[in-house]
Amino acid sequence: MSLTVRVITPDKIVWDEQVQEVILPSNTGQIGVLSGHAPLLTVLDIGVMRVRPEKEWVTIAVMGGFAEIEANQVKVLVNSAQLGNTIDKEGARSEYTTAQTSLDEATKSGNRQRQLQAEQTYKKARAKFQAAGGLL
Repeated sequence: MSLTVRVITPDKIVWDEQVQEVILPSNTGQIGVLSGHAPLLTVLDIGVMRVRPEKEWVTIAVMGGFAEIEANQVKVLVNSAQLGNTIDKEGARSEYTTAQTSLDEATKSGNRQRQLQAEQTYKKARAKFQAAGGLL
């Protein structure tokens, strides 16, 4: 048996296919989903979602949202998402390095608001870089 997975953003459907397995980046850690999973509603963190349609894994950078699992269907509603194979790896590396430097500077400054904004930017850049295959 397989799962139907739909990744939906406000402006498009990023993924709508049958898969064997899903790993979701929830705000409490990663959640693995196989066919027959118990119903669940969870908050998703900024991170990398992984789906396995056949033998190979496909990565999707998700920028926070919700996932509903019910009756072998996984509906993922997120603010933004991008398939890993569509992300420019070198551009993502540059964005990640810049975000890491900005986070370090914001942390040293002691300005809490600046630090929170830098953390969000860093998490998004890290997710894109990971999805592109740059980080494990």
